[in-house]
Amino acid sequence: MKHALALAAVAVAASGCGSHGTPPPYQHFRSRPDLKPPPVDVLVPAHDTAPGFVFIAPKKHVAQAGPLILDNRGHVVWFRPLDTRGVTDFRVQRYRGKPVLTWWRGRPTNGKGDGNYAIVDTSYRQVARVRPGNGLIGDIHEFLITKRNTALMTIFHRVRVHGALVFEGALQEVDVPSGRVLFEWHSLGHVALDESYEPRPKKTSIPYDYFHVNSIDVDTDGNLLVSARNTHTVYKIDRRTGRIIWRLGGKRSDFTFGPGARFAWQHDARRLPDGAISLFDNEAAPRVGPQSRAIVLRLDLRRRRATLVRSFTHLPPLVAVDQGNAQLLPDGHFLVGWGHQPFVTEFDAYGRTLLDLRFGRGADSYRAFRFRWTGKPLDRPAVAVDHGTAYVSWNGATAVAAWRLVGARRTVPRTGFETAIALPPHAGRVAVEALAARGRVLGTSFPVSVH
Repeated sequence: MKHALALAAVAVAASGCGSHGTPPPYQHFRSRPDLKPPPVDVLVPAHDTAPGFVFIAPKKHVAQAGPLILDNRGHVVWFRPLDTRGVTDFRVQRYRGKPVLTWWRGRPTNGKGDGNYAIVDTSYRQVARVRPGNGLIGDIHEFLITKRNTALMTIFHRVRVHGALVFEGALQEVDVPSGRVLFEWHSLGHVALDESYEPRPKKTSIPYDYFHVNSIDVDTDGNLLVSARNTHTVYKIDRRTGRIIWRLGGKRSDFTFGPGARFAWQHDARRLPDGAISLFDNEAAPRVGPQSRAIVLRLDLRRRRATLVRSFTHLPPLVAVDQGNAQLLPDGHFLVGWGHQPFVTEFDAYGRTLLDLRFGRGADSYRAFRFRWTGKPLDRPAVAVDHGTAYVSWNGATAVAAWRLVGARRTVPRTGFETAIALPPHAGRVAVEALAARGRVLGTSFPVSVH
């Protein structure tokens, strides 16, 4: 089933056509013509989903790249276009006990990137910008704020090994307020080049990306779980000494695997509350399996055996040659971002599809998430008038339930990002109030002329 969004008018972006040969489509809003998020199609309408909004950061073939919040109907809740082609890992975290939005922005190149990390509060103001220390540069893959207000980051560090250029994977933990480096780990001190499945480049000027770190998680004992795509391995690393405690997968796995439990070119390894591990199993590229999937593995540490507990696949099948993630939600649901493929799917604990979204045409999002979020923007609602109709929106205001013309009694329910309100005859200037569910005025637009 496909649900066409009534207000998601598709137009042509003025920016370049990119590698697809055609300009990227985007939504047009009369009240906010500066915003050009990609169109969103609801392929499976939401039913029985976990609470909260969907968080993605569309990039590649888009008119504007930036963090994007959607509701279950695919309507834009908040969008911030950024002057970069690379925004990744957009999600809600907690910093100093309060909910914040975080993302990476910078210059992506061939599956990695050079940039830094933003922390934004509920009014969408930046409260911190974080960078690695010791002269290193932040990578696109992971920015994880811990309970002690530190941040764990992935880094691609170019070095020479026996005269050849190599990208080693590095991790850093920094104190966010001060920027002080608390922990640093480099793969070459622990993982040999021959553990990689990645072919060596033919040109000596191209660094060998043998490791390709793409996620960090804090394990229940405080140590780190680290995923490396190009070794097909999840590593448990001692947070104090840097020693590898065990390897899951790859050429030197400390675990054997039950039926269907092996994975390849994976992303986003996470420890779950019940002790299992979830990850996104790309199975490409090069392609080694029929389709990409999100999986949950049970580890028997005594027998050193990994068993497949759950597997989530898309219908029709998708192959994500890069990127992707799987997020555990309440009631055992999983939200899966399909990385290279522009889809976001929520599954229940039994693998039934509860929501399926597609965004853009040729776009992608490194990860996708679902979170509760209350946004209170500092600006006013925006309004535009055209042919006797007022079009009103308030980018990022999550509590708006209805709109009302100033001086009028009738309210108009909010209908997606932008709501149309018919104006009375002979109106000269109009302003619009944003109302909460119980009628409280949350904000008022500046008055605009009807003619």
